[in-house]
Amino acid sequence: MNAASRGQIAAVALNAAIDKTYFVDRLRVGEVNRVPTVLPLPGGKGINVAKVAAELGERVTVSGFLGGFNGRWIETALAEMGIPSRVVKVQEESRICLNIISTESGTSTELLEPGPEITAAQADEYLALFSDLARQSKVVALSGSLPRGLAPDFYARLVKLAKAEGAAVIVDTSGGALKEAIAAVPDVLKPNVHELAQLTGRTYDTVEDVFGEIQRLMENGIRAVLVTLGADGTAAGIDGKLYRVEPVPVEVVNPVGCGDAFVAGAAAGIVRDLGPRGLLALAAACATANALNPGVGEIRREQVESLLPRIVVKEVG
Repeated sequence: MNAASRGQIAAVALNAAIDKTYFVDRLRVGEVNRVPTVLPLPGGKGINVAKVAAELGERVTVSGFLGGFNGRWIETALAEMGIPSRVVKVQEESRICLNIISTESGTSTELLEPGPEITAAQADEYLALFSDLARQSKVVALSGSLPRGLAPDFYARLVKLAKAEGAAVIVDTSGGALKEAIAAVPDVLKPNVHELAQLTGRTYDTVEDVFGEIQRLMENGIRAVLVTLGADGTAAGIDGKLYRVEPVPVEVVNPVGCGDAFVAGAAAGIVRDLGPRGLLALAAACATANALNPGVGEIRREQVESLLPRIVVKEVG
């Protein structure tokens, strides 16, 4: 998939967060839980994409809204990671998201704050900033929920702006924002199977059912549809052809952020002009590497390199 000749990835994080992961032996509902291990990181889906892309060695910029003390902490933490940011500052606090992992059962419980409410003036300020950033970027990744105050078509507006500036656009969101974004015809769509079912109101009992939906979306002009299936791997369609990515069995430490790591790998695959098989292999390797680490959106490049030969990508139609 060729886009512009530029190498930059813009990772859009409109509803950025401080991601705090609590590791407990067992979550006891209704009781006092002492947390022996806490891992705070800048987060939100777009920032997770940026962290993974940066670890892969790609040039990436985070863009979105940041507010209050939490926003300043996020901006500083990103800078310490070597990830630049271009944001609109707001007064209300950026959110904190908690992920409570039981080391006994391996279950993950998430508590997600809503984040700040964005005004019309702040939205317009961001649109101008975004257009300039998209002009400098080869790939724009739009990930996660919309903050309060933004209309469901806000991602669709960003898709149109990015395409007008010559950037390839990846969309990973859900609900009304996903429906509106699809109408704007992004280059790449990355829902998981549950988000796809929520969008269409259909039940996907088999991978063949998923492939049918992928074909319908491609017929509407979307070049690549990448549907992650959790432990069952990925069903994908790229430029009219269908692909199945088989999962690599690993001992999962933290499943949260695997979809974001997949998006980062796909964005890097576009930047590197890897072609469909190479893009899917890199995306799947990044998602698997994320599952091996305690942090959200945390990988190591050597993990990805060791996983890549184990990723099986089959063309199925």
